[in-house]
Amino acid sequence: MSSQAVSAPKSSRSRHIRLRCVLALAQKEGYQILRDPSSLVIAFVLPLVLLFLFGLGISLDPTSIPLGLVVETRSAVTDRLATSFRGSSYFELWEADDRAELEPLFISGRLKAVVILSQDYPRQRTMGSATVQVLVNGSEANTAELIVNYVENLLQKQMWYDAEARGQPVAASPILVEPRVWYNPNVDSRAAILPGSIAVIMTLIGTILTALVVAREWERGTMEALLASSISRAEFLLGKFLPYFGLGLSAMMLVAIVTVTLFGVPFRGSWLVLTGVSAVFLVVALGLGLFISTATANQFVATQVALIVGYLPSFILSGLVFEINSMPLSIRILTHLLPPRYFVSACRTSFLAGNVWEVILYDTSLLALFAVVLWILTIRKTRLTLE
Repeated sequence: MSSQAVSAPKSSRSRHIRLRCVLALAQKEGYQILRDPSSLVIAFVLPLVLLFLFGLGISLDPTSIPLGLVVETRSAVTDRLATSFRGSSYFELWEADDRAELEPLFISGRLKAVVILSQDYPRQRTMGSATVQVLVNGSEANTAELIVNYVENLLQKQMWYDAEARGQPVAASPILVEPRVWYNPNVDSRAAILPGSIAVIMTLIGTILTALVVAREWERGTMEALLASSISRAEFLLGKFLPYFGLGLSAMMLVAIVTVTLFGVPFRGSWLVLTGVSAVFLVVALGLGLFISTATANQFVATQVALIVGYLPSFILSGLVFEINSMPLSIRILTHLLPPRYFVSACRTSFLAGNVWEVILYDTSLLALFAVVLWILTIRKTRLTLE
């Protein structure tokens, strides 16, 4: 009878989460964070460093492209065209009278393209049409395509201006196209990259923050003290999770506020909705870090795995820089298994379009599903025995 009376409460404690144990472990982890400032550096300094790298180092709108302009015969027509190239913010112009002068610069890569106006160009223009040779360095395919489009657009506009100046009618297109860009009217790549970069940054930060937690307990020998107690796996993981959840959510809001105030990215959604979606995503990211930590039980290995599993897929396959629809079918299918893909979509929608519930609810629901599956795997993988 007495044996049953003693064992019953113990069994009961193992089936229910005791809030007191969770809060005590969370308090202990909070003290550990304050004693070890590396967690604060990871949570607040590293996100800002990465944000500035994304904001200032990545741009899909190249400006000041080094461009060579060869004018073999000077005339009023070529002078007007050269003035248009000089006034363009897209080009840093190098001028010459002979293509041989710019050939070494083009071969060495100092010039990305060379526009050649031949000796017959002024005469051809007076006759109505002219040939312009454009040599482009194709080693950077995206930049090369942009250069060709910029040059074609500039030449076309200059042709229209010259025709109007001479009083000649400009051939009208049978279809008048008036493009209107929604959500990002200036087509600024920074406005598209920075909201999505929050997802990549928080994936890395959230994963690293908790990837060291359990591994550190094993390496420092403090895990034995926890094993001697009657704490359950769910209580143990929740106690480890709560402090870093608050830390990660604070870091996310800091990054979002800096994105809006310092980089001038518009925010058209609700801060409350963004916070809610970010909280769900942090549950996924922190859960992934805890799973890595429990699986490796080594801080160095856990850090390396967190970088490989957390950062690289989220940067390459989330749609942040590379368009998912342009990827091969097998890779597009793979992206559906990556939570950052849905958080990138939700962040961009909240910042640029606002509260589009069809998108936000869909992305948040899938993130919640990822969180449930990942935490089930983490709880099952966590061991509270020495065997």
